[in-house]
Amino acid sequence: MAPSCSPINSLHVAVIGAGAAGLVAARELRRESHSVVVFERNTEVGGLWVYTPQSEPDPLSLDPNRTVVHSSVYDSLRTNLPRECMGYSDFPFVPRPEHDESRDPRRYPTHREVLAYLRDFAREFKLVEMVRFGTEVVLVEQDGRKWKIRSRNSDGVSRDEIFDSVVVCNGHYTEPRVAQIPGIDLWPGKQLHSHNYRVPDPFKDQVVVVIGNFASGSDISKDLTGVAKEVHIAARSKPSETYEKLPGADNLWLHPMIETACKDGSIVFKNGKVVQADTIVHCTGYIYHFPFLNTNGYITVDDNCVGPLYKHVFPPALAPGLSFIGLPWMTLLFTLFELQSKWVAAVLSGRVTLPSEDKMMEDTNALYAKRDANGFPKRYTHRLGVVGQAEYLNWIADQIGEPPVEQWRNKELEDGYVRLATQSDTFRDKWDDDHLIAEAYEDFLRQKLISAIPSQIFG
Repeated sequence: MAPSCSPINSLHVAVIGAGAAGLVAARELRRESHSVVVFERNTEVGGLWVYTPQSEPDPLSLDPNRTVVHSSVYDSLRTNLPRECMGYSDFPFVPRPEHDESRDPRRYPTHREVLAYLRDFAREFKLVEMVRFGTEVVLVEQDGRKWKIRSRNSDGVSRDEIFDSVVVCNGHYTEPRVAQIPGIDLWPGKQLHSHNYRVPDPFKDQVVVVIGNFASGSDISKDLTGVAKEVHIAARSKPSETYEKLPGADNLWLHPMIETACKDGSIVFKNGKVVQADTIVHCTGYIYHFPFLNTNGYITVDDNCVGPLYKHVFPPALAPGLSFIGLPWMTLLFTLFELQSKWVAAVLSGRVTLPSEDKMMEDTNALYAKRDANGFPKRYTHRLGVVGQAEYLNWIADQIGEPPVEQWRNKELEDGYVRLATQSDTFRDKWDDDHLIAEAYEDFLRQKLISAIPSQIFG
């Protein structure tokens, strides 16, 4: 619904997580005059972009009692999308500062540059003062019309507090999804999930099977070719007859999915090819996980569909006291975080109103029905896609009186995904959309978000 003229409410709001979603949520909530506490179990801002060489002791991350490492970033990771379209609307992700050799000015920079950008953002908007570092949220539950949060600090001391509202920004790249492979229990080799992959060195001279051929699967496969004896990619989306030697390396092959794993150490693919493999790397994505959340069974995660949620954000029966930022994927993520955060902040202040609980459930059920009618599995509920994401983001923008997402930004996303799919070995360093780069930087200049186009952009 459109912004209302209701009096502004100032609420006490908890934000869980100080990554890219939690930081902009904190900013927008404070801009809307709410008092904000951000709970962050790490010792710095950045969430998943904080690289650590450590990985979890359970390489598949299946043990519920394991020591959890939040980050899934591997050492060689670079962004999948151009930096211009990645930033927040009023703080563009441009090379800054110039002549600082510790920064990466490339259009597709490393994870270290993204973390530096988030640190710059937190510093620019004085967000760190709202963050309690080294503090893990262990319980969120209703307390009358308010919400109780139990947190535990790094000394193991627990504390209960009451908030008017809780905004969940804990990310969804920590709890791995692992492929189900016939015969795997008897297969003698090693397995790990990409969540625990950092560098290729431990795989020297091995035959490695990588399951998955999207972003992390493609990256890690290429990373491994420099040290492994052979790398074989198993791609679920490929026809059963697929067998292709991939460009860029002489030891990289593409197959369809695995048919079976055998106790003699061999892996049989659906194309009939057999390899003796040392290690399987599961680049098979993640599941949404909210171990701290107690809603008496109202909110569930069923085949990676978190529900019920109105527009992927508000659980109808618990809105607006509980909300989720950042669940959708295949979209302009930082733009999504920002617009969802503005919406939540405006709803909490009373400046924007939500439909009734019944209307929100009706809309949510219609989304599920459309998903089912189109033949998509439940795990695709939060997948927006190129067309759907523009419609979704512009719908939220309209709710809060913001302009629609820039066309150049949507086009960079669209073209970026095409390049990722069709030229996975070169897309980060070769492109044909300099006109979109120019449009983006002209836009930044026009809004006075930058004072000049950085020299690194066009040489």
